Amino acid sequence: MNEPNETNVNSATRVNSATNVNSATNETKGLWVSPKIQIPARNLKVQFVRASGPGGQNVNKVSSSVQLRFDLANCYTLPEPVKERLKKLAGQRYTRSGHILIEAHRYRDQIKNRRDAEQRLITLIQQAEPEPKIRKPTRQPYRVKMQRLQNKKARSSTKKMRGKPGMSD
Repeated sequence: MNEPNETNVNSATRVNSATNVNSATNETKGLWVSPKIQIPARNLKVQFVRASGPGGQNVNKVSSSVQLRFDLANCYTLPEPVKERLKKLAGQRYTRSGHILIEAHRYRDQIKNRRDAEQRLITLIQQAEPEPKIRKPTRQPYRVKMQRLQNKKARSSTKKMRGKPGMSD
């Protein structure tokens, strides 16, 4: 029984450069999320496995599905608040060991699936990057409050008039 073809980011990048396909991952640099944020290559692990589902005989022969593991716990390039927001955004993709696991099997070849997984990780980190705006609670203006109470009184008196004649409070 064959085990999944496991490679690190560097050897997977060599496959990309041999086929002249540009990728967001560079052998020495890592993955650029934004001009300020870069994920080092040591925090990324790429594993190619056989895809499940339809695909004929090709699916049984080729390991085209990609599992991209991002070691969030040991990534020191991301600020702590971004890490916390990223954990929440990742949901079930965040593992107990502190990794984010992204699986890509949309395409029939490794290179496209790898690019897809990298792009999805970049998008996830970019969503966690901006600090959420804190809502400032506002008070209802006095005029609005009085108008609401006046409308309630008017509605109440209208409903009181609907009673049977001769009935008093």
